[in-house]
Formats: sequence, C-alpha cells, structure tokens
Amino acid sequence: MNTAAPATSRSSILRQPTAVWAIAFACAVSFMGIGLVDPILPAISRELGATPSETMLLFTSYLFITGIAMFFTSWVSSRIGVKRTLLAGLVLVVVFAALAGTSGSVDAIIGFRAGWGLGNALFISTALAAIVGAASGGARQAIVLYEAALGIGLAAGPLIGGALGEVSWRGPFFGTAALMGIALIAILVLLRRPVPAAGTEAGGSPVTEQVSFLASFHALRNPALRSLALVALFYNFGFFVLLAYSPYPMEAAAHAAGAEFGAHELGLVFFGWGLALAITSVLVAPVLTRRLGLRPVLFSMLGGLTVCLALLGVFVHSLPGLVAVVIVSGLLLGVMNTALTEAVMEATDLPRNVASSTYSGVRFMGGAVAPAVAGPLAEALGSGAPYWLGAGSVFIAIAVLALSGRYLMHVGRPHESAQQEAAAISAGDA
Repeated sequence: MNTAAPATSRSSILRQPTAVWAIAFACAVSFMGIGLVDPILPAISRELGATPSETMLLFTSYLFITGIAMFFTSWVSSRIGVKRTLLAGLVLVVVFAALAGTSGSVDAIIGFRAGWGLGNALFISTALAAIVGAASGGARQAIVLYEAALGIGLAAGPLIGGALGEVSWRGPFFGTAALMGIALIAILVLLRRPVPAAGTEAGGSPVTEQVSFLASFHALRNPALRSLALVALFYNFGFFVLLAYSPYPMEAAAHAAGAEFGAHELGLVFFGWGLALAITSVLVAPVLTRRLGLRPVLFSMLGGLTVCLALLGVFVHSLPGLVAVVIVSGLLLGVMNTALTEAVMEATDLPRNVASSTYSGVRFMGGAVAPAVAGPLAEALGSGAPYWLGAGSVFIAIAVLALSGRYLMHVGRPHESAQQEAAAISAGDA
C-alpha cells in the first residue's frame, strides 16, 4: 500500500498532465448519463406517445446492461489494458447516445440506452485506474480529481438534460454524444503512457494480474461481500424509484396546481438533488464514518431514506413537498453511497477491482428493476404506491444489514486513515 503523498503546495493538484484532465472530463460526462434523461422523461412520453411505464425503461435497459457488464469489466481490462477499455467504452457511448437522439420510438431509445450502458460500464470501471496511472502527485491527488469529476457529473446531468430538453427531448442525447466524442479524441491523443490494467489496491498501487472470467461470481461466495451486495440491491431499488419515477408525480402535482413544470424545472430540482449528493459524498461522509464508524452511518442513512420515501408517498400530490423531500434525500444518498462502497472495499481481502465490479453489478440490478416496477404499480395502485414499495425495499436492506452483523464486525469500527477511506470509496465508485 502506498503511503501518503509528500507535502506539496496547495495548488499542486491542478498541475496535472493534460491526459488526466481529459480522463476527468470524460468521467464527469459519463456520470452525467445517469441523470441526464430524468428531466426529459415526461417530454418523451408526450412526443412519442409512450406511457410512463415505457419511458422509465430507459433507466432499466441502461442499468441492467451496465450491471451485467460490470461482472466482466475487470476481466476485460486485465487483458486488453485500461486505455483500450476506456476507448471502447467511449466509442459505444458516443454511438448509442447519438442513435438514441435519432430514434423515432421509445422502444428504439430503450434498446440504444442498453448499448450506452455497456459502454458506460467499460468506461467507469477503468477510469480510476487510468487517472491513478497518469496523474502526478501521487494516488491521493488522483483520487480527489476522480471524486470531483464524479460529483460534477451527478449534479450537472439533470441540469444539462433539463436545459437541452427545453429545446428538444433529443438534445440531451446529441449533447452527450458530442461531449463524449471530444473526450474520446482527447484520451486517444493525450493518454500515451501505458496504464496498468486491473485497477488499484487500497493505497492506489496498480494491479497488473489477469483476472478470471468468472472472478466476480466467485467473489459472491464471500459472505461479507454477498451481504453488502444484497444491502445495495434493495437500497438501490429505493434509490431509483426516487430518481426515475419522481418526475411524473411532480409534473402531475404541478399540473393540478395550474403551474408550468417542464424539463427545465425538473432539471433544476434534480440538479439540487445531485449537488446535495455530491457535497455529502465527498465532504460529509468521510467525517461521519471516521467518527462514528461505518455500520452506524449505514443504519442511520438507510433509516433516513426509508422515512424520505414514505414522506414522498404522503406528499405525492404536493409539488413543494415532493421537491423538498427529493432534495433532502440527496444529502442522505451521498453519505450512503460513500459509506456502503467503503464497507464493501473493507469487508474482504479480494482484489479491489474484483470486489468493486461484483458489488456494482449486483447493485445496478436493483436500480434496473425499480423503474420497470414503479410504472405498472402506480397505474394499478395509485401514484404513491411506488414510494411505499421503495420504502419497504430500503427497510429490507436495513434488515439484511442487521442480520449480517457477524460477517461485518471488522468493518464496524471508526476509521483512522483518510487516505485509505478515499481510495476505497473511489475504487468502489469505479
């Protein structure tokens, strides 16, 4: 494990090779893709004559393929190298984002979003290794850059999606393709130094060993990783009920109140949500986990999210109530994402790239199921039903976490090393 980087000037983190900035830019754009379509879902429904259930499948296809691919990305990158994996992922995102923008039916967009998800999985699973391999100033500064790019992407995605969506629902897709095309050219030209293929160890050291094709599935035999993956599965169901379904009750509540609430307004709401998530994931979560320990933080955040989803069910017809609870939930989700990924990275002695890809694959499955269930459930039982189901799913995550205590005792202590925390968080995010 690497030790902390030597003391440098405060501005030294900005003195990076241009290749690092190219990767960081691509990371930010890649993470934008998660929330980019959120503000334009109602517009797609109207323009293409699709039901909310059909348009929410844009999340399902994207997340399902991303999750499946995550089980194999460590194997791919260990064989073809990080740069080739990055470029392959970027090419797929550019192609399928552009194709989604040219689509004439919601079914076509759903299919192209699946290809987009494959590209995104290849890219984000290897981006951290690329930044660590190319950065100057040590792994710690590279990790800070990666976390900053992640936060910017999550916050900016809904805002850009809303702004371009005001022009046309096709705008966000073409915008993403253009930005990722620029990132592709920049990485192709600027990332010349070889980058180790398989990820990083806890302190940022490169891992070059080849990974078995079934390594992620074998990793699920570990009871600690399996338990935390199940927690993530049920938690992410609630997370994506909130993210994918909320634009519809917001639009309905605004219409009932005689207010205008289009893609731009939805983009602003989810920008606030993403900004809250980014701030707490980077600035608040490390402080809480260091002082309180991981498991108390996990229980607290899961409990808070359960309450938020229940409140969304209560305020489902109130636009101010929905907006306020969604933004507040971002504060909890930021801490929860960081703490849960940290716990996964600490729970086993498996290689970090294998543990993170396994965990990510399982958690994305929870996100993929949520939008597919939320639409039909709302049509059958009322607009508040998806939120109540989401609250129940997060409560199951709490129960799984409680029942898995004997496997997780070693991750229940407060932390001592901020650098180890940051490395673990970032490896899991990748």
